[in-house]
This record gives sequence, C-alpha cells and structure tokens, in this order.
Amino acid sequence: MRSRLRAVVVLVLTIGLLAFFFKDVKLGDVWAATRQADAGMLALAVGVTLVTYALRALRWQYLLAPIGPTHFSTAFRTTVIGFAASFLLPARPGEVLRPYLLAKREGLPPTSAFATIILERLLDLVIVLLLFGAFVMLVDPSSLSADPALYARVKTGGVIAAAGSIAGLAILFVLAGHPERLGAWALRIEAVLPARLARLVAQFAEGFAQGLAVLRRPAHLAGSLALSFPLWLSIALGIWVTSHAFHMTFGYLSSFLVMTLLVVGVAMPTPGQVGGFHEMYKLSVMMFLGVPKDTAVAAGIVLHAVSFVPVTLLGLAFMAREGLSFGRMREMAAREKGGAGAELHRADSVASEGMREPPRSGGPSAQRGGAVAGPRRAE
Repeated sequence: MRSRLRAVVVLVLTIGLLAFFFKDVKLGDVWAATRQADAGMLALAVGVTLVTYALRALRWQYLLAPIGPTHFSTAFRTTVIGFAASFLLPARPGEVLRPYLLAKREGLPPTSAFATIILERLLDLVIVLLLFGAFVMLVDPSSLSADPALYARVKTGGVIAAAGSIAGLAILFVLAGHPERLGAWALRIEAVLPARLARLVAQFAEGFAQGLAVLRRPAHLAGSLALSFPLWLSIALGIWVTSHAFHMTFGYLSSFLVMTLLVVGVAMPTPGQVGGFHEMYKLSVMMFLGVPKDTAVAAGIVLHAVSFVPVTLLGLAFMAREGLSFGRMREMAAREKGGAGAELHRADSVASEGMREPPRSGGPSAQRGGAVAGPRRAE
C-alpha cells in the first residue's frame, strides 16, 4: 500500500512539474531554438559531462584507499552503472548498487564501501554551497535580471550557505580526526530521548561514524575535498557550455547559481530526474539571467539529455558486459538496502532486545557497551 501511495505521489509530482515547465510555451519556438543550437558546443558539453564521471570515480577511489586498493576502471565502471541505474529504475537504487558491485569486484567490505557514499554526498553538499556563496559574493548584480529585492534575499541565503558549509567542513575535519566524539555526542542526545527515538538516533550515528571511519586521517578528507572542486567546476562548465550552445551570454560564475538550483531539482523524487531538473533550470535562467522562456525550455530539455543520456547509454553497455539485467539490479538493490542496514547497524537486534528490558543509564549506545565509532578500518 505504501509503495502504491508513493508511486502515485511521485507521478503527480512529475506531471505537475512538467505542467509548470511547459506552461504557456510554444512548442514550435522551442523546436526552432533547439535546431539553432550550436552542435559543436553540445558535443563539447557531452565530453565535459563524461569527464565529470571520471572525476567522480577518481575521488571515490581516493575515499576507498584506506579500506583497500581499487582499480580506476572498476570505480569508473561501477560509478557509471550506478548513475544509469538511478536514472532508469524507480527509487534510484544506484547509490546502493555501485558500492556493492565495487566491493564484490575488489574484495572489499561492502559496509565500508557503502559508507563512503555518505561522505561523497556530504562533500558534494559542502562544495555546492561554497560555489553558490562564491556566486553571490563575486557576481556583478547589474549582470542579473532579477528583482533587486529578490537578489538581496538570494545573496543573504548564499552568504549563510557559504558560512554553513565552512562550519560543516570544520566539523567533518574534527570528526575525521576524532570519530569517537560522535559517539559521545550521540550518548548525550540519547540520554534525553525516549527509548525508540534514541535507538533511531543511535543507528544514524553508527552509520555516519562508519563513513568517518574510512577517513581516520584529516589529510584524506582534505584530499577528497580537493578532488571535489574540479568535479563540481566541471559540472558547472557543462551547464555553461550547453547554455551557450543556445546563444545565452551569461558568465561562467552564473552557472554556479544554475547548478545550485539544479541540485534542488534533481533531489525531487521523480523518475529520471524529469520535471524537477527542467523546471529549476528554466526558473534560474529566466528569473535571474533574463533568458526567453522558449529558449530556456529548449535548453533545459537538451541539458537534461546531455547530463543523463550519454552516461545511461554507457551504463547500459557496462551492464551488458557485467551480465546485469534490470530485474537483477532491482533485486540486488532491494537485498543490499536491507543488507547494508543490517551491516551498518549490527547492534539493531541488541537495541531491540534492550527496548524490551528495563532502561539502563546512558541510552541504547551505552547499553551496547560504548561509544558509537563504527568498524575499524581494514589495515
């Protein structure tokens, strides 16, 4: 019942976003704008997009280094398969599939490989917010078409986002060097919570600490952060090149704003990132950069294709090489979601037993015998 309700909600959301995207649009003008796009620039954008996946694989390989050695070809292949699976299959199973496939190929602990995905997402969030902050602090407001009052609010949000991302970075560095502190914080929180809610907090802290266990040394976190900048700068470059293929003239710095809004759009749980991606692109270039609606719609459709179709086709080729079918990947994702949860939270059954026993001081983590620190790194 819940899965059916979720499917209905997702379908309604997708249809609603597409309705907004195509509202008052002349399809003939959209087609004309598409035909006038610079094919050479679009080909360059496809190349840049593929480079971003190579950079993702390289950064992931660096995050995996403390666990054990990996091959770049394996990291790249499983990264592409994961993103293709998320684009083609419901519930975006790629983030579960790619660490499982890599761990299976390289002989690594699946739990530790899965934990690196948590750190990837945290690093991505920090970098996007930093680049958004750079946009609002460095861009010339006269180059934007947005209402000054609206831009003032956006600038305030950008400054806050940049400050928050810097604070988040500081916390990550502290926790990477002293992961036991996360357990201490979790214990303090659990002590004032009801048993069931405290158990959920403990489970979250355990899973998060396992991700940090991959990076016991802050130097590894700094290296991963350094690789994250060219990754997201290349994503922004792909957006900028595609937009200029449609004869838009905004500067590269403004692509940071478009990219930030696209991240919000992609986060919407629609199949294939359809709808949210398109509407956020149209909104950003129309509202802030003065692009005509028909051109914005045409560019949004093409940018979505440039961003996802090449990697999906490459992913399908890799899937065929690995002997993976859609049905098998769905089964693997469903199994590994349960398996990852069991491995990330091995003390779950103990916590359940503890909930049936009289409460002990210190919360569920203390009942399990200590701070939340995750598994030890494989030496």
